[in-house]
Amino acid sequence: MPLRPRSVLGPLAALLLLLAAVQLLYLWLLPGPGPGSRHRAGPRRLQQPLARDSHLDPSGRYRLYRDVGRSGLGLEPGLELGLATHTSVHNLYQLPALLRRWQGPAAVALFAPADEVPQALLALRALQQHCPGVRDTVTFTLVTPSGVRLPAVPASHGEQEEHRWDPRLESDAEPEPHPPCRRALAPLHRLRLRRRNYALGNVSYPNNLLRNAARQALASRYTLVIDMDMLPSGGLHSLFLEFLRAGGAGPPLPPPPPGPHSATADRTLFVLPALEIRHSRRVPWDKAELQRLYQVAEVRPFYAELCPRCQAPTNYSHWINLPAGGPGLRVAYTRQWTDPWEPFYISRASVPPYDERFEQYGFNRISQACELHMAGYTFAVLDNAFLIHKGFKLASEFHPQKDEENRRNRILFRQFKQELKMKYPDSPRRC
Repeated sequence: MPLRPRSVLGPLAALLLLLAAVQLLYLWLLPGPGPGSRHRAGPRRLQQPLARDSHLDPSGRYRLYRDVGRSGLGLEPGLELGLATHTSVHNLYQLPALLRRWQGPAAVALFAPADEVPQALLALRALQQHCPGVRDTVTFTLVTPSGVRLPAVPASHGEQEEHRWDPRLESDAEPEPHPPCRRALAPLHRLRLRRRNYALGNVSYPNNLLRNAARQALASRYTLVIDMDMLPSGGLHSLFLEFLRAGGAGPPLPPPPPGPHSATADRTLFVLPALEIRHSRRVPWDKAELQRLYQVAEVRPFYAELCPRCQAPTNYSHWINLPAGGPGLRVAYTRQWTDPWEPFYISRASVPPYDERFEQYGFNRISQACELHMAGYTFAVLDNAFLIHKGFKLASEFHPQKDEENRRNRILFRQFKQELKMKYPDSPRRC
């Protein structure tokens, strides 16, 4: 029986529709066009390749996946100030609270051992989809052991079941006011209850590598590098930009020491006093609120119990009692670096990188502060700005290997200081 024309057109039309659908899917999976693509709405965007590119670190032990989630933020030129922070997966729950206080562009270097990579990808997807500001203000660099390769799209089996919220999970965190974000953070809160500090099994936490990776992810003129569990005073990003526009008002800074670095560009580090607050207290927004809590011993200097000498050169008794000088920032005074000071500071992006040989616990931040001192930098303490850690730091909270890690890094630090003498032979300063 001859075929009627209508019976041929039906299958042909279906075949053409199928080919068109496949072509559209292929085009959607291609990499996005760059920074502007991060504003594209909805979960479709997360079907693109998850990282812009990847490379091994100089040691060959870690692989860095740049711009996971493809925000495109790191490609934007002309950023004046950015925040760089680092974390393991179980501390990622603190990111939304950090962003609410910072209110500016940020880069996060996230470390995930092989068995936590799926959790890391799911967490990043949830934060981008459900937490305000994450998609448009944060670029993520995922760091894994070198043999790990990312899947094209993270698995999502059981994800919705994990999002049931239990108010007890937020017991030592800043309250999350946005309900979808609060539900998205639930699996991360559960994960943190099963983890303890740097205890990541047989994998070392490469904190200085992560700090460098976060700094490099944002092409900003100035950078604040902090750990994920530190919160800045409210609105610090905009206040520091106003401070720069006003010329960095404050007392005259001492000249740098003579030597090959004295004629280079601005070598001022703007120090933020670091403090810690009881778990039961709400983190203060500004210095006036902080002073009231300090007077009743609800706030104290950072590491007051574990290593009081590590923050003592900040001179907290002087800083906390400074008379009010207006709502903006100013340089209150300068301090000479002395061992073992570990200040947090905003610096130009041109400062020397962190030494990536330091991993796990001990001497990782102090090594860079020591080098900056020898390179001729000035430590200028800001008034009306601070960092704060929620909860008092206690020895009982650390992992059992802390003392051994500290011992190994102390030996490395002695070697590091000898290397600095050769790197800065004309510097009159010593660590």
